[in-house]
Amino acid sequence: MRQTTRPTLQGTFGMASASHWLVSATAMGVLERGGNAFDAAVAAAFVEHVVEPNENSPGGDAVIVFASARDNVPRVLCGQGPAPAGATIEHYTGLGLDVVPGTGTLAAAIPGAIDAWLTLLRDYGTMRLREVIDPAIGYAEHGHPIIADISAKVTEMEQVFRTEWTSSAELYLTRGRPPLPGEMHRNPALAAMWKRLLTEAESAGADRDAQVEKARQVWSAGFIAEEIAEFAQREVMDSSGTRHRGVLTGADLAGWRAQYEDAVTFTYGDWTVAKSGPWGQAPVFLQQLALLPDAGELEYGSADFIHRVVEGVKLAFADREAWYGDGSDTPMDALLAKDYNDERRALIGARASRELRPGAPQGREPVLPARLRADIANSDAPGIGEPTTRYLKAKADGDTCHFDIVDRWGNMISGTPSGGWLHSNPVIPSLGFPLGTRLQMTWLEPGYPTSLTPGRRPRTTLSPCLAFRDGAPAMAFGSPGGDAQDQWAYNFFLGVAVGGLSLQEAADAPGWHTMSFPNSFYPRASQPASLYLEDRHDPAVVAELRRRGHVVTIVEPWSLGRLSVVARDRQTGVVSAGASPREMRPYAVGR
Repeated sequence: MRQTTRPTLQGTFGMASASHWLVSATAMGVLERGGNAFDAAVAAAFVEHVVEPNENSPGGDAVIVFASARDNVPRVLCGQGPAPAGATIEHYTGLGLDVVPGTGTLAAAIPGAIDAWLTLLRDYGTMRLREVIDPAIGYAEHGHPIIADISAKVTEMEQVFRTEWTSSAELYLTRGRPPLPGEMHRNPALAAMWKRLLTEAESAGADRDAQVEKARQVWSAGFIAEEIAEFAQREVMDSSGTRHRGVLTGADLAGWRAQYEDAVTFTYGDWTVAKSGPWGQAPVFLQQLALLPDAGELEYGSADFIHRVVEGVKLAFADREAWYGDGSDTPMDALLAKDYNDERRALIGARASRELRPGAPQGREPVLPARLRADIANSDAPGIGEPTTRYLKAKADGDTCHFDIVDRWGNMISGTPSGGWLHSNPVIPSLGFPLGTRLQMTWLEPGYPTSLTPGRRPRTTLSPCLAFRDGAPAMAFGSPGGDAQDQWAYNFFLGVAVGGLSLQEAADAPGWHTMSFPNSFYPRASQPASLYLEDRHDPAVVAELRRRGHVVTIVEPWSLGRLSVVARDRQTGVVSAGASPREMRPYAVGR
C-alpha cells in the first residue's frame, strides 16, 4: 500500500465528499438527520452557492448523474439551461462580435441549476424544502470564512468592480478592499431571496411536493425571474471591451425546466461508467476508455502509459470538437464502437501529436469551425476563462465545484455545479448573485453542433461520473476543472481500475493534463503538444515524455484537480470515500 495524505474513509452509514469541507459537512448533517443522498445533495448545492461564489451561484448550471436504490439505473438530470430566444448569431455578429464574450450578460444562458436541484428534491428526496435550504440561509445571513481563492479572485477583479460592476463592489469590497482569507463574509441579499422563496413556497400548503413545485414557479416566473430579466437588459461591460445588453428575458426563464435523461455508458473491464450525453463534453471520458488498450498492456504510471493515455485524450477531445453539441446527430454508439476505436488507436505513434485529428464515424468527414482552425492567442483579461486550465502560473484556482454522496440505502449521486461566478457578471443587487457565461462555449458560425442557436444548450464542460460494478452503483467521483475535468477524473479512475489503487491513493496520484485542443472557454485557444505535470512525477518519466515530443510544463506538486469520490460495496454494504488534498479544500466525511 502506498503512503497517502489521508485515509480512505470507511463505514456503513453514509459518505459525502466535496470540493469544500463545509459542503461535505452539510451533506453529512442531512444524512444524520435521516435524509437520503438526494436530500443531502440539494442541501450541499445550496451551500455551495454561498461558500464558493467564485465557483458557482444560483445564476449558473449543474449536471447531475445518479442512481436510486429503487432500481440501480443510471440517470442524468440536466441543469444546463439553453440559449435564450434572442441569442441568434445574427444579433451577436450585428454587434461587431466574432466570438461570444467571456464575461457579461450577452454570454448568459438560462440559469438551470436551481430548477434541477428542486426537481431532484421533489422526485427523489424525502425532506421539506426548508430543511435542506436552512444551512445555506444560515451561512448567507450570518457569514462564513472566506477561502483564499475568493480573496484572490476578488483582488483580480477589484478594479472592474470599482469602475464597472459596482453592485459586485458593494458585496465583495465591504471593507473598502478585497476580503482576506479567513474573514467572515455575508450575503444578506441572497439570504433574503431564499427566505422570501421559502415563504412563497410554503404558501402552497402543507404538502411537501406542492411546496417544491411552488418554489420552482417562483424561480422561473415569480419575483426572482423578474429581477433576473430586468438586470439582464442593463448595459454591462464585458470582455470585448464594450458595454452590451443581454438577451435573456422573463419568457426564456418561464419556458424552461430541468429534464431527466438516460445516461451514456461504456464498459471497461468489470466497470461500467455512466455519463451525461454529448450535448456536453462528458462522453470524452468514455471515448478515452474506448481508446485504451487492455489493462494488461499498460504499466500504470510509466512514461509509455502516460504517453499513450494522453495521446488518446487528444483523439477523444478532437472528436468532441467535431461531433459534440446539442445540435449533433452523431450517435454515441458510432463514437464508442470497437472498430472505430481500433482504427483511432492505431493513430497513436511514438511521438506526441501536435494536430487536431477528429475521426470520421460512420464515414462522415469532420468539418470544424474556421475560427477553431485559426491560431488563437491566450488572453489575460480579468474574469475570463476557466483558470483551472487557463493558467500558466503555478496555482490552479478553478471555477467549478463538485460533490459525491452515498447513503446507507445505496442511493448514490455525483453532481457538478458551476457558472454564475463572481467574476462572470455583476451581482444582481436584489438577489445577491450574478448570471453565468456558458454561451461563450458556442460559435458564431452557423451549421455546427455547437453553433449559437436559441433553445440549444451550450456544450458544457461539467462532467460528474458514476461507475457500476455487478449491476449496482459502485463509485461516484469527479473534479472541477473545465476541459481538464475528464482528464483528472480519468487519471483517478485509471488509478483504481488499472493501477489497483485505493480511493485515496488514486486521488493522491500525481496529476497531469494536456490542452492540445481548443479550450472551451473564451478566447478558445489551444496549446499543441502541451503536457502539464505535477512536480511529483519520476524525473526519468518526465525526461522520456519530453524525448517523445511532449511540451512539458512542471507545475506545483499538488495543483492539478480537486477530486472527490464515494463508493459502496454491494456485497458488504460498506461505504467509503476519499478527497484530493489539493488546495486544502476538498474533504470527505462519513461513518
